[in-house]
Amino acid sequence: MTETTAPYLNPDLPIEQRVDDLIGRMTLAEKLSQMCNACPPIPRLGIPAYDYWSEALHGVARNGRATVFPQAIGMAATWNPELVRRVASAIGDEARAKYHETLSRRGGTMINQGLTFWSPNVNIFRDPRWGRGQETWGEDPVLTGEMGSAFVRGLQGDDPRYMKAAACAKHYAVHSGPEKLRHTFDAVVSARDLHGTYLPAFRKLVVDAQVEAVMGAYNRMNGEACCASQTLLVEILRGKWGFRGHVVSDCGAINDIHQGHKLTADAAESSALAVKAGCDNACFCTYEKLDEALERGLLAEADVDRSLARMYRTRFKLGMFDPPERVPYADTPMSVVGCEEHLALAQEAAAQSIVLLKNRNGILPIKPDAKTITVIGPAAATLDVLLGNYHGMNAGMVTLVEGIIARAAEDVKVEYRPGCQFTQPNANDQDWSVSMAAASDVTIACVGLSPLMEGEEGDAIMTAENGDRTEIELPASQATYVKKLCLAGAKVVLVITGGAPVALGELADMVDGVVYVWYPGQRGGAAVASVLFGDVAPSGKLPLTFPKATADLPPFEDYDMAGRTYRFASVEPLYPFGFGLSYTTFAYEGLALDRATIRGGESVTATVTVRNTGDRAADEVVQLYVADLAASVPVPQQSLVAFRRVHLAAGERQQVTFAVTPEMLELVDEAGERVLEPGGFRLTAGGSSPSARALALGAAAPVTAELVVTA
Repeated sequence: MTETTAPYLNPDLPIEQRVDDLIGRMTLAEKLSQMCNACPPIPRLGIPAYDYWSEALHGVARNGRATVFPQAIGMAATWNPELVRRVASAIGDEARAKYHETLSRRGGTMINQGLTFWSPNVNIFRDPRWGRGQETWGEDPVLTGEMGSAFVRGLQGDDPRYMKAAACAKHYAVHSGPEKLRHTFDAVVSARDLHGTYLPAFRKLVVDAQVEAVMGAYNRMNGEACCASQTLLVEILRGKWGFRGHVVSDCGAINDIHQGHKLTADAAESSALAVKAGCDNACFCTYEKLDEALERGLLAEADVDRSLARMYRTRFKLGMFDPPERVPYADTPMSVVGCEEHLALAQEAAAQSIVLLKNRNGILPIKPDAKTITVIGPAAATLDVLLGNYHGMNAGMVTLVEGIIARAAEDVKVEYRPGCQFTQPNANDQDWSVSMAAASDVTIACVGLSPLMEGEEGDAIMTAENGDRTEIELPASQATYVKKLCLAGAKVVLVITGGAPVALGELADMVDGVVYVWYPGQRGGAAVASVLFGDVAPSGKLPLTFPKATADLPPFEDYDMAGRTYRFASVEPLYPFGFGLSYTTFAYEGLALDRATIRGGESVTATVTVRNTGDRAADEVVQLYVADLAASVPVPQQSLVAFRRVHLAAGERQQVTFAVTPEMLELVDEAGERVLEPGGFRLTAGGSSPSARALALGAAAPVTAELVVTA
């Protein structure tokens, strides 16, 4: 560097020094212009236009061509953090290529063209009616934390100096519907539920995965607006957890502070309250009123400088002010976008996400001697069910029926009919599809949900609940049609699309097979076909509980965890958390602890043997749960503490070892503190959450061991 080079442009100086130098050169007006998601250029300082708002939930979203991976809830069903890391790394590669291409062509970037991605969503999917649950990693804090952390690590990369892209943990915190109320709602939550259920995944991403950004939620939590919360932002996020990245509001959430929550008088007060609490960037920029807030003495210029420093640290870590040859990701070619490697990865992720829930008389995989297959249902030929929400686009989409047609042998007669509509009854009383299905060797009924029926307010246009559902049952138009198929004698396999549990009622017993495929991404049809025809053995496990009926759920607005998820619900589910069948069978043997008694603060090693007792190779997800047998406060019935996906050849036996740490045995007391109490604990290892229902559905019998912790 020359002696005349400004310090902020010197890549050899520490980032803190460079950031301070750059902010010191800005006028107050320039500083304020950089406090929103859409930042105008500052030509005299060589700063191009930049918008912090980009999305990458399951692929670069809303920015033209990109690989479309399975929706997040589908990737959660893989229970495979390493696969998720690879997916997120591929997303980061495509993001880098597209960002640098746009920057070179236009000299700046607009919304959804940047490197700061507002993903992943690590809210707990506590209620299946929530339309945005599809964006999450399920109902469990440990699974969510592990999968979300893998996503962050993949997206941000492993270079010691530069980030590939910046991830963002959202929506902080205690946010999971109802969508209609999100701009006014106060989520009232106990300290025990807050620290035991709603915050652990965020903590995992901040402390362990070093996520670069956090997004504040729309709602209040216990009376405080999340985007201006002393509790969440000051005491916990930056205090207890030591977070040093930047915080962004959800879009319009600062306006909600005065318009929806009525906590302040106007936009200037809301802006000042949020900035002083540590919300550094406002999406849909209420911070345009920061000049007024300064004039009224509601905050100081130093408050603005502090927030700017946090945001610009992110941009410097992305290499935006360094010579391209210094940044290892700057030369990522456009050829990576939608490349064959990424398409294969998308199909691999989709295949691993598929959950086999029923397989009566081994109807799957489809037999080689099958001569007639009917593909039927509203989800069979639509692109929407591949995409989910917050999606990209690509020319290489494979619908469910296209995947089946491509895989079926030439001598197999495959026919397709829509059969029924997602939510409306058929207008025509004549329907030849039922008799056609009854005459087929197997009928693949592609039913379920569409992202038009569940999602975010403004996107899910087929729901009057701003994206939520009022009922979790399969819509009547589809249920009635499937019942007709069964009563006509068709051998029906349900292929269910969706991002949330679907209650099947009597259909669960009537149909021969049930396969849940989520919103499987652009190669979804090929992945589903590979499982249906047996090229790939199904290995997905449910990342959330499927209740039997809406009536089994607590009130949607109630954020108390009592009666929710496998950890606290007492009502028998349709399909339990962690459940999923295979085309082979597994047996668990001898959960052994290296010590049966430990003192508080010590760890124990747990080893379980899992054996493939069938005749084909397959993956199994070995799950370890803990139950506190002598707690002084209410605790979960079971808590997932560890899991591992393993591949087993036919007849192969493998030992799987887990380190059970003191943290895994802690409870959360009434004050929200984590405490390890002396007493007895039961450890359970198996292929599902422990329950009689899982055994009745065909899960392998789990094995248990007792552990005593002394003072």
